Amino acid sequence: MNPTLATLKKIGYYLFHQKTSLLTVMLLTLAAAGLTLAGPYLLGTALDDYIIAKQYDGLLGICLLMLGVYAAGSLVGWLQAFFLAEVSQRTVWSMRKDLFHHLQKLPVPFFASKNHGELMSRTTNDIDNVTNTLNQSLIQIISSVIMLIGSFTMMLLLNVWLTLVALVVIPLIVFVSKRIAKATQRQFKGQQQELGGLNGFIEETISGQKVVALFHQEERMAEQFSAANAKLKKVGIKAQIYSGTMGPFMNMFGHISYLIIAGVGGWLAVHDQATVGVIISFLGYSRQFSGPLNEVANQYNMIQSGVAGAERVFDMMDVPSEYEEEGAVKQIASIAGKVEFRNVRFEYTDGTAALNDISFTARPGETIALVGPTGAGKTTIINLIGRFFEIKEGQILIDDEDIRSMDKNSLRSQLGIVLQDAHLFSGTIRENIRYGRLDATDEEVEAAAVQANASSFIAKLPDGYDTELTAEGGNVSHGQRQLITIARAILGDPALLILDEATSSVDTLAELQIQEAMKKLLSGRTSFVIAHRLSTIRHADKILYIKDGQIAESGSHEELLAGRGLYYQLHGNQFLQNA
Repeated sequence: MNPTLATLKKIGYYLFHQKTSLLTVMLLTLAAAGLTLAGPYLLGTALDDYIIAKQYDGLLGICLLMLGVYAAGSLVGWLQAFFLAEVSQRTVWSMRKDLFHHLQKLPVPFFASKNHGELMSRTTNDIDNVTNTLNQSLIQIISSVIMLIGSFTMMLLLNVWLTLVALVVIPLIVFVSKRIAKATQRQFKGQQQELGGLNGFIEETISGQKVVALFHQEERMAEQFSAANAKLKKVGIKAQIYSGTMGPFMNMFGHISYLIIAGVGGWLAVHDQATVGVIISFLGYSRQFSGPLNEVANQYNMIQSGVAGAERVFDMMDVPSEYEEEGAVKQIASIAGKVEFRNVRFEYTDGTAALNDISFTARPGETIALVGPTGAGKTTIINLIGRFFEIKEGQILIDDEDIRSMDKNSLRSQLGIVLQDAHLFSGTIRENIRYGRLDATDEEVEAAAVQANASSFIAKLPDGYDTELTAEGGNVSHGQRQLITIARAILGDPALLILDEATSSVDTLAELQIQEAMKKLLSGRTSFVIAHRLSTIRHADKILYIKDGQIAESGSHEELLAGRGLYYQLHGNQFLQNA
């Protein structure tokens, strides 16, 4: 199917859900078209039956009737706009809701491969383009179709020969408009792509503004922005020029058709083949016949922009959800905490092997530490436990059951994760802690903060637990953000716990506070800890040294030191650095 038709079909699916309001709009449009079509007929009747016939007694009556018709047309037009606003806003609301819900179900690799600003552009700018198109162009399309049919019918009833004359320019109009439409659509799609890229650049620059300022890259970033902005301007100008040619062409063809009809109609009137009133009425209908085409042409840039935006929205909605499981999946109410990797191999989408033949077992309640050089595969291992990525070969089992047979939501509900970059949402501290369990009471939230050693600093804030956090918790320190995320994890009471470099970016005092909170969090739970500071994992039940996607060494802290291998060298290097 043609991509444009496929997009319009999907928009139609959303419009169908507003069928009652849409039917009302169509009925109002039909009424408006009927009132509009009555105008030329009444004008012709007034000329033939009253003015030319010099029968002035009924002229005032027909003039009042025409005034009533035009006034009713204005009222119906207002009602059209009212119901159309409801249709368009409800339709776009539904599209935006479905898009955001679909985004929540997309796999992590999708977001890792996409520019966040580009995704934001699709959920805002592209959706707005669809809104504007529905608001401004939908009624024009419906009205134009009705007016074309109605005008053509009235033209046939008035004079068949003049109707055939009016159709002479139609093949030329179709040919030219088709060529312009194809070029315009391509340009508008390019415009939306460039806009998405520019938004992505802006989002990336703003989020990394500290780094930009630190390395004095303001001028270079401004130059890159100017270059991207210039590309958008260039493609935008092309899109507007291509779409802008449609209106003048249509007007030119309309004028040519009008002149031809006027000339032929004058000849018919002179030879008594038609009355002057009929010719005047026919000219009015010929304007109403070409008018809808001109209106659509004038709205063409808006239509193409809306279709291009909708294509980008539906492209993202067509990305398969990570929950499209094959076969039945098992809901997990609780787990004991045994985790086993059996000959696990994992590759990223480019074919690069990140893990190769990984095998180990974590018994319930054990703490497994992962160490090794950057890029060795430590974070990949913990991502696989939550099925954020799917393995290529081997098995990962929890309580002796393959995790691929488990429902992802219920599996992840058993996980607690504290990352190096503590992510907090806009809102209060209380709301951010409650994110770990939404049905928790205020008392439970505060108890979790006490266990996480976060209550002391929260109490010193002006509004305590109701303190509003700025974007990503920028108004509290990094260590305090970590304590809040640990409180969130404690509140969730997970069976499996993952700590990914939770203390790597904090000072010594904050590290001690976090380590004390982590001890409470680790108690009785199967845990996986990634750490560069070996002092934080010396009491782990098992330490895995990961190198080049494989387990190079495995054992307790004392066993690995006694082996005098890679872990021993890493420990020695850190000891010398801290000496």
